[in-house]
Amino acid sequence: MMVAFVAIGGGLGAIARFLVSEIMNPKGSIPYGTWIANIVGSLLLGGLVVLRTKHVLPEFLWQIAGVGFCGAFTTFSTFGKETIILIQKNQLKEALIYVASSLLISISLVWIIFALFL
Repeated sequence: MMVAFVAIGGGLGAIARFLVSEIMNPKGSIPYGTWIANIVGSLLLGGLVVLRTKHVLPEFLWQIAGVGFCGAFTTFSTFGKETIILIQKNQLKEALIYVASSLLISISLVWIIFALFL
């Protein structure tokens, strides 16, 4: 049954990520959609981990939202691909800002959520 929960959440997360990218990623520009998906996904996953740790989030909701949705909504592979494309286009400053801000903001948000609520 857990596989079904992960599949449901994963399907919804993949659709949400696709829509965010379609709306936010202008062709030939900085990949804002992936950046937003990874930042929001990190924040959401941090909150879900807090709820799970405090035994507020039932297992099936963790599987749907944490494992499925957040797992499909955030994407390291696309982040890597988009970074390489920026480098290939000689947009080195944009690539550096993209990588540094993605990592710094995502990890900082999770740390803040944990520090405030765990």
